Order: sequence, then C-alpha cells, then structure tokens
Amino acid sequence: MLVLTRKQGQSIRIGDDIIVKIIDIDGSQVKIGIEAPKGVLIFREELYEKLRESNIEALKTSKELRPEDIIKGV
Repeated sequence: MLVLTRKQGQSIRIGDDIIVKIIDIDGSQVKIGIEAPKGVLIFREELYEKLRESNIEALKTSKELRPEDIIKGV
C-alpha cells in the first residue's frame, strides 16, 4: 500500500485518468473528490462489501434452482 500525505487542495493522480483531490479536512474527517472516467465504478468500502455479500448470497440461491424451476417461474 502506498501512503501519501496531502494537504487541503492537493491531489494525487492514479494512472492517466483518475485524480483524487483533498477537498476539505474537518477534524478526523477528510472530504475527497474523485475525477474518473464514467466507466470506472467507485464505491465506499462498506457499501462495496455489502454488495459483494449480497451478490454471493444471490449466486448461492441461483445455484439451488433447477432449470425447470426457472421455466415454471419459481
């Protein structure tokens, strides 16, 4: 993991087309802005983990269905 120190108003660049900018610092909270191409998905870590867990559960459920159940609409 690369660890950088930045001040308010400063940025870091990831590759050619992603910029992470420090917008505001208020106590222990840091507000960041991210400029990235529309095709790049950006999630907060806790939301990403919930989505991942939900997708895993959906896959488990779908594996339990038989093809004839899908046809019948079960």
